[in-house]
Amino acid sequence: MSQTISPNTDFDTLLRRGPQTTTISTALSDLRYKVLIDGIPASADGQSDIRIYLWLILLDSPPVSTDVYIDLVHQGSSPAYSKIRNDTFRTLATDPLFRRKVSENSLTRVLNAVAWKLHDAHEARVNGWLSPPTLNPASSPPPPDTSSLRSDAGGGAGGSQAGEKTDYVGYVQGMNVLAAPFLYVARSEAEAFAAFDAFIRRECPGYIRGSMEGVHRGLALVDEVLGICDPKLYAYLTSKGLHASIYAFPSVLTMCACTPPLPEVLQLWDFLFAYGMHLNILCIVAQLVLIRDQILSAERYVDKHINVANGRMANLNQSKSSTPLLSTITSQ
Repeated sequence: MSQTISPNTDFDTLLRRGPQTTTISTALSDLRYKVLIDGIPASADGQSDIRIYLWLILLDSPPVSTDVYIDLVHQGSSPAYSKIRNDTFRTLATDPLFRRKVSENSLTRVLNAVAWKLHDAHEARVNGWLSPPTLNPASSPPPPDTSSLRSDAGGGAGGSQAGEKTDYVGYVQGMNVLAAPFLYVARSEAEAFAAFDAFIRRECPGYIRGSMEGVHRGLALVDEVLGICDPKLYAYLTSKGLHASIYAFPSVLTMCACTPPLPEVLQLWDFLFAYGMHLNILCIVAQLVLIRDQILSAERYVDKHINVANGRMANLNQSKSSTPLLSTITSQ
């Protein structure tokens, strides 16, 4: 494979000088490969001065004026503000690294700004406006069509194509956890906002619909892929009534951001941003296969926890639990 990025070129140099090529698709392909092979340099707690900029490149997120973010913040409480405040205090609540770096107020502001943008975009579609009132075309030009470049890496998460459905698009369950890693790695709220906004609109638009169709399609894919990769494990789980909608919902909903430790989540996201968020489905299945012996030998605990699982699903909207069930089963 011919590479335009030398193996000896560090990420800092690459960010300063850019790739020595005139072909963007080739440069992006080489960058993805470098992320995969070398990894993004970071401290033990996952902090890195360059990670957010590499994420922005891989997400194809153009620069966003800080004034755009500030204007959204100054709009005050969005229609989803009460939902946001009900979620922010519990976001990665047991993770000391996240709590030390990111304040609840920062998370609230970013989520509220994104909620305003989604709300106004929905209103624009409904009312036939050319542009949402919170978007000034002069200060924030629409990004070029680079969908073909993103598709080179495999596209977005499973089942996340937006389609032409008219159900409401806005703040939904799980967005607080999805926003958390962006705020943890970003050097400013405006950077986190730009990356998170690009992520939810381009990589998983089906996740931000009221019906959460992308999440449910992703869960169906977990069942399907597990059935192909490990028929015995799949048959065992389904015989106990444990479908992906029960045990994998948090992992699909949050792109595994709910599963500590946070520095490993960041490394996983480096890979997913490089090669496509749809690979989260395969990563979830891989986790199951890696602990298959524990699962298959934990029958007495599986039976015990089926009622727990059903109870969690029944109360999901109230509790918004983000603890993967199988980690509870196999920890007994």
